Amino acid sequence: MLRDKIQALSAEILPDTIRIRRHLHQHPELSFQEQATSAYIKSRLDEIGIPWRSIADTGVLATIEGNLPASNVVALRADMDALPIQELNAVDYASQNPGVMHACGHDFHTSSLLGTATILQRCRHEFKGTVKLLFQPAEEVLPGGATRMIKEGALLNPSPSAVIGQHAMPRIPAGKIGIRKGKHMASMDSLYVRIIGKGGHGAEPHTVIDPVVIAAHVIISLQQIISRSANPREPSVLSFGKVIANGAVNVIPDEVYMEGTFRAMNETWREKALGLIANMAEKVTSAMGGTCELRIDHGYPVLVNEEKLAGHLRDYAVDYLGEENVIDEDIWMAAEDFAYYGQVADSCFYLCGVGNVEKGITSSLHTPTFNIDERALGMSTGLMAYMALKKLGN
Repeated sequence: MLRDKIQALSAEILPDTIRIRRHLHQHPELSFQEQATSAYIKSRLDEIGIPWRSIADTGVLATIEGNLPASNVVALRADMDALPIQELNAVDYASQNPGVMHACGHDFHTSSLLGTATILQRCRHEFKGTVKLLFQPAEEVLPGGATRMIKEGALLNPSPSAVIGQHAMPRIPAGKIGIRKGKHMASMDSLYVRIIGKGGHGAEPHTVIDPVVIAAHVIISLQQIISRSANPREPSVLSFGKVIANGAVNVIPDEVYMEGTFRAMNETWREKALGLIANMAEKVTSAMGGTCELRIDHGYPVLVNEEKLAGHLRDYAVDYLGEENVIDEDIWMAAEDFAYYGQVADSCFYLCGVGNVEKGITSSLHTPTFNIDERALGMSTGLMAYMALKKLGN
């Protein structure tokens, strides 16, 4: 059976897939700087015998043609950039690049897709259809590498009927996946706010326009947009993670600088909310005598899994893994530029479990101690190959 052969192949190549993952983990590169990563992917594809071309600067687009006649096409995507984080894991494959780490699992995504490519290449005489492999740069920074991949023709000539991607998830045990139909991940916009007042002595507040107090009022007022203007059935989140008031114990500064993020699950509300945020910040600041400068960097859209495709992939996952290993996932307020593929073709993005409580592999994404249970690679490589071939009608 197709499933049995793929499972056997994924087990056979697991040691090599782990070696690939550890090499990538040791040599992380930041967004649009993935030259060595790109070269490594190309060398591995050459070894497997899969043709490729460069795309989006450091991206790689590869194609596997099944030997049986068919016109169906499926695309599989992996992102490959790392984060500006200093790794704290005491492992022999820890990052060798100071201040850069694969703390979001993109080394897992890339090594997994290379493993999937190996399986598909070995099975090419037995399946029909075409599989495109999208090794995408720069998911972690705006505007993201997905738009570049799309603009430069990754989904053209031929065009896929489906784009499939996965994300490592430490809160899900290795061996399981989470999948959701419809809206899955949030939009993301970045807010940069400067509140300008008039500084002075902390003992003479009547002589100043205190930007610290104004900033505090702005933060609280903006939260009321979420609690009082948003439909509670449509989740949205506003968080400020940086507030700089560079004064002292008795020095009120001239200005306060803040950075935050707004996330939503509805594009209409997203647009309206950003207008309310800008208006509220300006009016509150003005009413208190200050000046507000606000910049909004528009990020990724809402990620929507096409319902019919997601349903099919869930069925394939149950067939491959067993019902007990497939979780019906809830919405996740993180953002992903995979969402852009869904604006061009039917797409589905699922979560692949990499956690293991017994081994202490529980650290969250984007932390300096994030790691994975590498046994997950034995599942992820075969599952994606199986999903692709089933979607192609094999």
